[in-house]
Amino acid sequence: MPELPEVETVANGVHERTHGQTIRAVWTSNKPQTFKTPPDQIIETLTNSRIERVHRVGKTIVMDVIRNKKPAQFLIHLGMSGRLLVSDPKVPVPAHTHGILTLSGGREIRFVDPRRFGRLSIAESTYEGPGKEPLTISLKDFIALFRNRKTPIKAALLNQSLLHGVGNIYADESLFRAGIRPRRQAGRLTHADLGRLRTALIDVLKHAIKLGGSSVSDYVDAEGIAGFFQLHHNVYSRTGEPCRVCKTAIERIVVGGRSTHFCPHCQK
Repeated sequence: MPELPEVETVANGVHERTHGQTIRAVWTSNKPQTFKTPPDQIIETLTNSRIERVHRVGKTIVMDVIRNKKPAQFLIHLGMSGRLLVSDPKVPVPAHTHGILTLSGGREIRFVDPRRFGRLSIAESTYEGPGKEPLTISLKDFIALFRNRKTPIKAALLNQSLLHGVGNIYADESLFRAGIRPRRQAGRLTHADLGRLRTALIDVLKHAIKLGGSSVSDYVDAEGIAGFFQLHHNVYSRTGEPCRVCKTAIERIVVGGRSTHFCPHCQK
């Protein structure tokens, strides 16, 4: 599933290519799994609206639009395999396309999702996401999130009601950089531990955004280009390979039902 850096990359790419344009027409596939809001309502809200901004909140792409001076938000969650592409109409429409926005500039925004775990909806109020924003959270607030929590720190990092946008890849990579084992109880980490983890998390996310995210499955950006951060993974999906720091073999365990990768020497 695309995580914060991948969603940020897609949102920024779509914004750069579409903001200020008018949505002239909207087509939907009407597949029920894809739409949290009825397709007719999505079509009515978006048709003849102007795209003011496309940005990320957690793992959700938020398109701010305005029509007849009335603002609205179109929410796109990519799910497991979703793609949001800005395409020339002459490019063949991919299979499993579930939404097409025809723009005044002549291009189209296409939502493609083979597995149909993605979701399209109109927000009834300003969308703020389920948890805190990892890139801007203060150290004080970060420490408070994990106070008295008995769950493993890896599981806590994946809890979207605490920090939205962090997924398996970036939890593993951040814990490695911070030198913290994924099974350590979140509530027993010291302030120094959590300070290192917050710094590591922000650094990892920013580095991944700079490199266009991690393409380990279906993910591509708004123009269909893969990211490069997977080439810089220290532990994620490197089971049995030597640690880039100490050469110890990377181990894989399961924490909270999720595959988890770590270095048994570098992480304490």
